[in-house]
Formats: sequence, C-alpha cells, structure tokens
Amino acid sequence: MGAAIGKQFLLLAGKPILVHTLERFQACGAVDEIIVATRPSSFPLITEFASVFGLTKLRPPVEGGERRQDSVANALRHLAPEADIVAVHDAVRPFVRLKEIEQSIETARYFGASVVAVRAKDTMKLASTDGRVERTLNRASLWSVQTPQTFRRQVLLDAYAYAAAHGVSATDDSFLAEQTGLSPIIVEGSYENIKITTPDDLLLAELLLQRFVP
Repeated sequence: MGAAIGKQFLLLAGKPILVHTLERFQACGAVDEIIVATRPSSFPLITEFASVFGLTKLRPPVEGGERRQDSVANALRHLAPEADIVAVHDAVRPFVRLKEIEQSIETARYFGASVVAVRAKDTMKLASTDGRVERTLNRASLWSVQTPQTFRRQVLLDAYAYAAAHGVSATDDSFLAEQTGLSPIIVEGSYENIKITTPDDLLLAELLLQRFVP
C-alpha cells in the first residue's frame, strides 16, 4: 500500500490491523495459543502487543520465511506438544467472526481439514495466456477461499512434508493438503472477512469496523 511498514501494522481505528485480528482469536474459547510468524525486527512489537492489549494466548513470535509456507512450517515447529488442531490465518483479515473460527476448528477436527470460503458472486471466465476467453465456469460450484484454513496437526505436517519432498510451492495451505489426497471441507464465511492489501481495502475496513459484530 506504499507504506514503509508492514500492512499488518497499519492503524485501523487507532489500533494495528494485526491486533484487531489477534483479538478475534484471543476471544475464541476453542483457541489455546496464538503464534505469529514475522521478521525478527518486529519481535519486540509483537511482544509489546501481548502486554498492552491483554493478548494472553499470544506466544513468543517466530521467524517468518520468504514464502508463506516457510512461515507456517516454522510456526508448526513451535506449537505446544498437545496442540492437535492448527488454524492458519492471514494477519490482515481482522473481520473473521468467532463462529467461523469455531466452525472451522470443529470441522477440521472431524474431517481433517477445513477452509473458510464464500460463494463466488461474479461470473468467472477461463482464459488462455493471451487473454482469450475459453469458457465460462459454473459459478454455482465456485468459492472464494479465505482464512482461517484449519487442519488436524498431523494432516498439516504431512502436507508440508509432501511439499518439501516434491518441491511443491503454494500460497494456500489447503492446496498442499489436497496434494496428499485430502479434500478440505468448506465452512461458509462472510464477505466482510476481507484481506486488507490496498488503500481501498483500508477505507472499506474503516467502514466495516463501525458495524462489525464479532
């Protein structure tokens, strides 16, 4: 967004976006611990958030990697031994609701993996590399995937082991699980659960926050 700091540290109603996001998981009774993967230079700030905002579930931050999956892999290595369910969430999605977190956890516990998603609203076209439309996709079966993406711990460990062994790279954790033959279950989410990545997103977030009910 042209900012000198990470998007997750931009202020939303006077508070960092990341803090809004962390507060959603802090408030969820099904969540026992929270681990943030980030650059080491941000460690003091994350630690400060824990004390200033009463984030008692927040554990010491861990180093992020060049890719999303590198960050998640490192966070996995720092989980409590008894943790059996892992929810992976974007730092800049502060409008996730408690029921979405809870449902994703319960669904993953039963089926192995879940993804929060919303039904596609726009007509989707499949195009060639030169921009020619090849066909119109059936919107009824298309979903826009959000986060959290939640897994039994061993399912996610197996997915990451497979990715490492086969050189698979992805920006979506559920895609890695799919490569092992698992079909994650969709938990229908909310269109308000936006990912704040542009200045327009931030303006929209300020409006959403005025009426957001966790």
